[in-house]
Amino acid sequence: MRPGPLNLITDVGGLTVGNASDDALKSGVSVILCDPPAVAAVQVLGGAPGTRETDLLEPHNTVQTVDAIVLSGGSAFGLDAASGTQAALREMGRGFAVGPLRIPIVPAAILFDLINGGNKDWGRYPPYRDLGYAVVAAATREFATGTAGAGTGALTATFKGGLGSASTLLPNGITIGALVAVNALGSATIGDTRHFWAAPFEENGEFGDLGMPRPFPLNARNLRIKFRDWNIEAQNTTIAVIATDAVLSKAEAKRLAIAAHDGFSRALWPSHTPLDGDLVFALATGTSGKTVSLQDFIDLGAAAASTMARAIARGVHDARPAAGDLLPAWQSA
Repeated sequence: MRPGPLNLITDVGGLTVGNASDDALKSGVSVILCDPPAVAAVQVLGGAPGTRETDLLEPHNTVQTVDAIVLSGGSAFGLDAASGTQAALREMGRGFAVGPLRIPIVPAAILFDLINGGNKDWGRYPPYRDLGYAVVAAATREFATGTAGAGTGALTATFKGGLGSASTLLPNGITIGALVAVNALGSATIGDTRHFWAAPFEENGEFGDLGMPRPFPLNARNLRIKFRDWNIEAQNTTIAVIATDAVLSKAEAKRLAIAAHDGFSRALWPSHTPLDGDLVFALATGTSGKTVSLQDFIDLGAAAASTMARAIARGVHDARPAAGDLLPAWQSA
């Protein structure tokens, strides 16, 4: 297995990604556009999720495919972003056909970045609907990571968080990719070091090539919890998309989302806490034309976990310092 040519989720055929952000706000929106619409599912394991249109993604429900997935900052205010994306897609004639009408299907998830040093005095209406509209026109195969889109104002316990992505080409010709906005309550790095928990899965020095620390720090298991010293119980959340060009059913996509959560556990300590809304959307574009056997799916699930772990580390690694930051960026620490 090796990374795809871009080492981004857009190595999966049929996907583009757009980012929009507001640096003064320290927040933003990312969209994954599916053309054609892709089979989709979701798995939520965090205790504090904020979502839109996730019930329809369950395998027993009617709608099989989605037009886009939105990841947004802004906590509950950020759910407005999906309305902006839906409006842009409607103007393009995209959506689920209901008689003469078309309804774009745009599930979404949000992360909590309201306490990050940005100016949240936005007046009557938050800016996320406009950001969600703008990301559609910005969608391309190549896109920025780190301090970009939904990762613009993200924080972890030790460093700035960010938007991360990675891809893997499997020996059977199937591609899998991940996109993640890392805003975890816990830490992506080991103890007091700059070494990433995801180090065993790193490809081609994509997040610093530091490997595992030697000797392994005695305090590595000590919990580092965001804002604990400030007595603030803010919500956090790592929100992600795992995608493949394999032909999958909704039930198989659900299983892929479950497998991808193992990447959270490999890359973040701790993860899936009561104050994280950790979730993974799964997309299957089917553009490879390849179906998977049960044995193939074991490999696909393992690749989903390792690719997600790499994307999480890249999100933290790629973050850039900015005025008013509450935590240092990994690059400048």
